[in-house]
Amino acid sequence: MKRITTIIAAGLLVFGAGTVQAQDDARSMQQLLELIQQGQARDSQEARQREAEFARRKNEQQNLLNQARAERNRQERESERLEQLFEDQQAQIVAARTALDERLGALKELFGVLQTVAGDAQGRFSNSLTNVQFPDRGEFLVALGSKMAGANSLASIEDIERLWFELQRQITETGNIVRFEHTVTLANGEETQMQIARTGAFNLAGPVGYLQYDPSTKRVSALQRQPEQSRYTNSAQDLVAATESPVTFGIDVTRGGILALLVESPTIQDRINQGGIVGYCIIGLGIIGLLIAIVRFVGLSNDSRKVAAQLKRDTAATDNPLGRVMAAYESNRDADTETIELKLSEAALKEMPRLTKGLLFIKVISVVAPLMGLLGTVTGMIKTFQVITLYGAGDPKMMAGGISQALMTTVLGLVVAIPMVLLHTIVSGQSRKVINILQSQSAGLVAQHSEASH
Repeated sequence: MKRITTIIAAGLLVFGAGTVQAQDDARSMQQLLELIQQGQARDSQEARQREAEFARRKNEQQNLLNQARAERNRQERESERLEQLFEDQQAQIVAARTALDERLGALKELFGVLQTVAGDAQGRFSNSLTNVQFPDRGEFLVALGSKMAGANSLASIEDIERLWFELQRQITETGNIVRFEHTVTLANGEETQMQIARTGAFNLAGPVGYLQYDPSTKRVSALQRQPEQSRYTNSAQDLVAATESPVTFGIDVTRGGILALLVESPTIQDRINQGGIVGYCIIGLGIIGLLIAIVRFVGLSNDSRKVAAQLKRDTAATDNPLGRVMAAYESNRDADTETIELKLSEAALKEMPRLTKGLLFIKVISVVAPLMGLLGTVTGMIKTFQVITLYGAGDPKMMAGGISQALMTTVLGLVVAIPMVLLHTIVSGQSRKVINILQSQSAGLVAQHSEASH
């Protein structure tokens, strides 16, 4: 009996946790049977509840389906109504536009002209220097052009008169020279408020020189580099500080083109730098030769002055070449003529190195300078050919460095050689003048001594 009970209990394990609990609580077969009956009744009741809930929810879903179908039908009818309304309104718009075009007539062409003129004026005014003084007119022209392009509103009389006024003001201001306060960006990036002068639509000037206007940023800034010629910068400053007196001022009729060329033109320092090492050597030789020529010219001029004074005196002075030659004659006055001649020749020869000192070096510089210029020309051309070999001849800027060196060294060589030739001629003339006096006076003293001895 116990064995059968055990087998039945093991088979009932599949009925779930409740049945297992019931089996654990049952103390006899009868109790177990009762518990199973209770569980079946409970399960049957839960199943009936689930079936009722399912039927209820099925009815609700059917109701929701019916409501969705009704809403869909309503929306379809609304869509048809809106489509018909859109077609009717589209037809009304077409009719209204047709009526508007008929009523506008010639005004439509006028508004087209207004749009064209406003757009063209806005483009011209934005790049004009007058825009520095009147920056607010650009907004009006843009708004007027947009209004005419949209064709949704008409231009008023005030708009037309304002456009007419702006055009006339531009014409008038193009011929005026005015001064006003404005913010200027200096070359170092600092912004400052200063009084500037506008010359029509051509130039802007300030205390710092010429100014430039950038239409994209609407900023006024000083040129990074002013023209090399001081007369242009000075005239710009004079224009800003002028009262009623006339001022000479250079106007760039190209509105920046000529001024840009003046600014970009190389300075003397830039040209010297283009010559490179050879150019610096040529300039160094020129400076040395110039200093030697100046020193020798001053010394020979002083000697010539003292010699001229010695010619007017009978006594010999040792502070000049002629005086020292005459002193040699005085010390050997009792000797014979041949001895006197030799002594005077010796004294004159002693003065020669001092009188001709430095002249040879000046002459050498006048010859070497153009040769060094030719050397720089050759090296510059070699550099140019190397650039052509590496990069081709398509871009002239790549070859500009070698060509600049080739030309500038030649120019520097000639600039040094020509003055050196002239200075050598002048200094040599001074030297020969003194030497000729020494030789003529020596010959005169010999002749005078020879006559006295006979």
